[in-house]
Amino acid sequence: MMEGFRPFPGMTEWKEVYEADELFPVFANRLLSPKRPEWEAYLTWSGFDPADPPDPLAILAVTEGRRQTDSYEVFPCPVPDEEGRYSLRFFSHGIRWLPEETMNRIEALQPGEPLGMMLDQSNEHDPQAVALRTHGKQEYWFIGYAPRYLARDLRTLSVQCPRETVELSVARVNPRAPAQQRLLCQVRTCWPSEFRPCAGEEYQPMVELPELAGQG
Repeated sequence: MMEGFRPFPGMTEWKEVYEADELFPVFANRLLSPKRPEWEAYLTWSGFDPADPPDPLAILAVTEGRRQTDSYEVFPCPVPDEEGRYSLRFFSHGIRWLPEETMNRIEALQPGEPLGMMLDQSNEHDPQAVALRTHGKQEYWFIGYAPRYLARDLRTLSVQCPRETVELSVARVNPRAPAQQRLLCQVRTCWPSEFRPCAGEEYQPMVELPELAGQG
């Protein structure tokens, strides 16, 4: 829980652990209301079936619960999929700053089209940044960045996993969506036995949770 958050009446200590049977308002308010006319499009942009809406946490895991009024993001710590692989979807970041010709190229991308990753070590704002690009023999288009919270994992896996197992592709292109939901990507790769996601210091909880005590 972040300092300054007051997700529920009576919750005044940001280093305490609070539990509830439903989403705290600070998270629930980051979901689009099903009463909004763009609700079905919102789910479709994120790769969900509007006829069978997923759990709210699954929606937050993809949309990141981003709002215009703050810079907080909600994201899951990855777990192995049914095949024991690292697999998740994410929206490309930084698209709003790209030139029009690049936006046109993004809109021409097709679901399943392979993409590439570049380790942007010269990035002045984030030396861990992972840039995304189109995959082609004659031309490469820079099409944004992987979310910062995934960068460390993707860098580690790009080294520990055989190159042929690292699969990055287009999941969806949403031309009419806001920039932050324009390009949905899918990454799949191996999950090495020694790999631990969200292992950096910046991911550690502010308080030690009872169920995590003594675990690595």
